[in-house]
Amino acid sequence: MRRLHLLALGFSTLLALFVGGWAYFAAQSFYDSFPGVLGSWVSVDGPFNEHLIRDVGAMYLALGAASIGGLIWRHPVAYRVLGLAWTVFGTLHFAYHALHLAHMSLESAIGEMVALGVSLLLGVVLLVPERAGSPRKR
Repeated sequence: MRRLHLLALGFSTLLALFVGGWAYFAAQSFYDSFPGVLGSWVSVDGPFNEHLIRDVGAMYLALGAASIGGLIWRHPVAYRVLGLAWTVFGTLHFAYHALHLAHMSLESAIGEMVALGVSLLLGVVLLVPERAGSPRKR
């Protein structure tokens, strides 16, 4: 299970740094074209708001920084705390978008739900405790 935790945390970290860096450091580009090859999911949901986009970027970067800490310390408590943070964020983020798909093409709606579902699942994986008796390396 420990390897699964590390993989989930590693992918969550990459996701956070990608989304957060793009949104924070290139807010207009993020608004216009996120997620890139899968279409544009942000600009179809309302007018550009640089403050809001940069705040989202900062939040993702904060989750990414905490996730890097989890990768460094590799402790079950860190995995659970990060799992809680990623799962709460992922659940609320998924729920909002699931209820606001009418303005999107079918392909974009499916892509968005899959991407958000995977992100949420990564947080849930971090919540699953290691099996009792599994060796813990430091």
